[in-house]
Amino acid sequence: MRTTLAAQLAQLELGALTIQPTPGSSSTELPPDEAVEQTLAAVWSDLFQLFPGTALEDDAEEIAWAFVNLFHRAAAKRSAQIDRATDEIRCLLASNDGSEVHASQLEEQVARAQAAEAAMIGLESLREVAAGFYLNETGSSWRPAGGSRLSHSAKLTSAVVDGREFLRARAERHRAAALPEGTPVVFAGGRLAFATADDAKTFASNLWNTLDRVRENVADVVLVHGGDSKGADRLAASWAEQRKVPQVTFSLDRRLGQRAGFKRNEQMLSLDPRYVVAFPGSGVVERLVIQAKQNGIAVVDRRGPLGTHPRHAATRG
Repeated sequence: MRTTLAAQLAQLELGALTIQPTPGSSSTELPPDEAVEQTLAAVWSDLFQLFPGTALEDDAEEIAWAFVNLFHRAAAKRSAQIDRATDEIRCLLASNDGSEVHASQLEEQVARAQAAEAAMIGLESLREVAAGFYLNETGSSWRPAGGSRLSHSAKLTSAVVDGREFLRARAERHRAAALPEGTPVVFAGGRLAFATADDAKTFASNLWNTLDRVRENVADVVLVHGGDSKGADRLAASWAEQRKVPQVTFSLDRRLGQRAGFKRNEQMLSLDPRYVVAFPGSGVVERLVIQAKQNGIAVVDRRGPLGTHPRHAATRG
């Protein structure tokens, strides 16, 4: 007998889900949360015990990312179904002739839309559980290849929102319900090399401790950063994931060439953040700090050695 998880995984590869009526498609029941957690934990453990010491060891992180992406992609398909169903419902409401046939069609379409919404929330829940395993396995917050990682269930508190998408919603004077509400705090830092593993651990500890102190002052913090998969951004994203802090990521617009980093600075500062948290990085980070101070934004400066305050480092010197 196929397990619920096996059936879910098989369905993901069908290529196209349908809103058309099928047996059981109107159900809004979801697998129990505890069963989801236990089943995915078992699958994850069995799968990633295969790789150490084999030719696939270097591919483990990519495979882990793709595993989480299965659920993300399926949830996106369900979201598109809901959009189509909503359009059909609007058309039926506009053409209401009062007949029983019309009423029946409307009821059926609403039921399908509700079932699709329940499935989307269930798939997002599977994705969030798998993303937690990904974080524990790699030390990095899971992000989709493009667009945003949103959670429509009230039980799910994490979100990773693409910065340009966030700005568009803001410019339209409204935010979708799934976009994070709170106080922006901009984080910036680069890719660094360390002399020893202990130095790397000290830097990571200083970074997390700094963000913890910022969160003590800004309880509803929304972390805004560049979304780099390596270096300081990766550490900051992992902190946000562990602390259930929403994230808005501004990736570089490569079409702008050398201007891309400075344009990203402008976009992040346009959110009027409470703080700019700066760790060692390139000239783009230096320029961000200068602009923040010019705009009257408080800067938490940790550009000294191993993520310390430059003044403290100078004093010790």
